Amino acid sequence: LNPESNVQFGEGGAGTFSDGKLYSQIKDPQHHGRKVLEEFVKAGAPDEILYINKPHIGTFRLTGMVEQMRQDMIAMGAEVRFQEKVSDLLIEDGQLTGVVLESGEQLHSRHVVLALGHSARDTFRMLHAKGVYMEAKPFSVGFRIEHPQTLIDKARLGKYAGHPKLGAADYKLVYHAKNGRSVYSFCMCPGGTVVAATSEPGRVVTNGMSQYSRNERNANSGIVVGIDPERDYPGGPLAGIELQERLEAHAYVMGGSDYQAPAQLVGDFVAGKPSTALGSVEPSYKPGVTLGDLAPSLPDFAIEAIREALPAFDRQIKGYNLHDAVLTGIETRTSSPLRITRGEDYQSLNLKGLFPAGEGAGYAGGILSAGVDGIRIAEAVARDMLGL
Repeated sequence: LNPESNVQFGEGGAGTFSDGKLYSQIKDPQHHGRKVLEEFVKAGAPDEILYINKPHIGTFRLTGMVEQMRQDMIAMGAEVRFQEKVSDLLIEDGQLTGVVLESGEQLHSRHVVLALGHSARDTFRMLHAKGVYMEAKPFSVGFRIEHPQTLIDKARLGKYAGHPKLGAADYKLVYHAKNGRSVYSFCMCPGGTVVAATSEPGRVVTNGMSQYSRNERNANSGIVVGIDPERDYPGGPLAGIELQERLEAHAYVMGGSDYQAPAQLVGDFVAGKPSTALGSVEPSYKPGVTLGDLAPSLPDFAIEAIREALPAFDRQIKGYNLHDAVLTGIETRTSSPLRITRGEDYQSLNLKGLFPAGEGAGYAGGILSAGVDGIRIAEAVARDMLGL
């Protein structure tokens, strides 16, 4: 919070579950992405992210960088508050005039940057109740899949597998199923682990991460199916959140209601029979997995599409359809299920002074694109304050 500039920054997340992938497919004609990478290096990221293909930081380094950037902002006059939540908005004649904290304190400003994480469901509901315009958007649901990293290395690198200068191999896969659904790999983590990523009690959500070294025994990736609000979750802006909550609560029960995740061997999943014992691949998810049948965990069309895709992926990566590879459920937080729609001036369509930003607002899909969006938002705030 910087009272001198009269700009209040609301933050819903700082990449807590991210492993620091820094590549993006966004269009960036002004080269803001380069600026983001340079700032990351200043905060402690390795210089190599400025020139290598698919730069990656790793979770431990990323958390240290976030701390350093926070200290830099404080040194420039910012105020950072922890354990505070925005519970209401102050609005006069369609103009935002400030925010109300859960403690009752009011922070007054005519410019508020709302940089939510994509799991800030309570805040999304508050904004909807206040009439802030938003709309449901497509996202994806699926599982995490784990293979031995050596299998992926051999399939991708051949005789050069294991070469120290090449490191752990990655992959990117897409398949168009007969039922019209697209299945694709998401957030592939070489030499990484599957992690628990729920933000609420009584739910199970998975994600993946790699440290900078990428030297864990398994490779993991999301294998997800695209879903769309018009045909899959009609019902308004919050319908995607409600679908996520139902799926995650069911996964919690399937895992045993103790935060273990439901899981199944790939061979059994494709064959449509429950798994009863692990094979050669040991899943990395903590606190553990409960083997069984993953079919009830997702809509039938998603299960059908993934069952069709896994053998097809084997034609691109030999061994991908390995019987003992492990599917761990479920992955539902691939991107924000809604968009807080903004106009060309980067402000909310119906609330002047509110600047929705980043991944939770529906305008980014990772660290780099969120950083680029932040620069664009900062420029828009400056233009508005100067009357340009």
